Amino acid sequence: MSDSNTTEFTNPSTFILLGIPGLEMAHVWISIPFCAMYIIAILGNFTILFIVKTEQSLHGPMYYFLCMLAVSDLVLSTSTLPKTLSIFWFNSREIDFSACLTQMYFIHCFLVVDSGILVAMALDRYVAICHPLRHSTILTNPVVAKIGLAVVLRGSMLILPYPFLARRWPYCRTNIIPHLYCEHMAVVKLACADIRISNYYSLSVAFLVTALDVFFITVSYIQILRAIFSLPTKDARLKTFGTCSSHLCVILASYIPAVFSLLMHRFGHNVALHFHILMANAYLLVPPVLHPIIYGVRTKQIRDRLLQLLSHKGM
Repeated sequence: MSDSNTTEFTNPSTFILLGIPGLEMAHVWISIPFCAMYIIAILGNFTILFIVKTEQSLHGPMYYFLCMLAVSDLVLSTSTLPKTLSIFWFNSREIDFSACLTQMYFIHCFLVVDSGILVAMALDRYVAICHPLRHSTILTNPVVAKIGLAVVLRGSMLILPYPFLARRWPYCRTNIIPHLYCEHMAVVKLACADIRISNYYSLSVAFLVTALDVFFITVSYIQILRAIFSLPTKDARLKTFGTCSSHLCVILASYIPAVFSLLMHRFGHNVALHFHILMANAYLLVPPVLHPIIYGVRTKQIRDRLLQLLSHKGM
């Protein structure tokens, strides 16, 4: 490893992922919750996809968007966790240069896709509550498909410059990445060049995507709350608000870890490196774990269908 740290090169064939510097002796123990959360994320999201596919009553915009979120979460967690676990279990730290850039692209692309799907789900709740009689005519299957395509294209196009810019930088200092995965700035910081373009672009994408998506979600929920408070009875207000509760929980589970990690990355210069890395992994892994749990517990149709499946297997 010392050779790779000192050898000069302009296009490294591999990078070395250190894992969690300072906690190497605890890698095996840290792998236990990581592995458990990955299994929960895989099983939970595949269960959501299976239930929506097999239950005819769930074939509607809200559940189509939920399936999109489940697929995005599966891609996001699978982009990082297999390699992370191989580092913990087998000390397999090398990653091919192209594979590193591919991992970088998928991670950041599907973070943007996840955020876009949450906006689409907020739109669905807005139409369902504020214009209930027109819901089926506004959010038709073709419209839902176009929204999904737009969300994916937005993520794909916005993140496309990340690997292209990273590939053009010369890397002549080191190929060692003090991280568990190929995070964009962790990679480009290794370049011996002026990386301000990458830095400014990534900041702009992070700020604009988060700010715009949170703005649209907030506007949607302001209108939703106005419609809810105009209902005549308390029971009607609580019942209507209950249809939004799952989505609100998912929003909090998605944005709070991401914003906290972003702020800590930009301003927490005195925070220990291993804490930075653990938080960066938390905002990638926690939402894919919590999303199916939240919808499974708080959505009656999904909960009933899941209990039906489990009781049938138990027999």
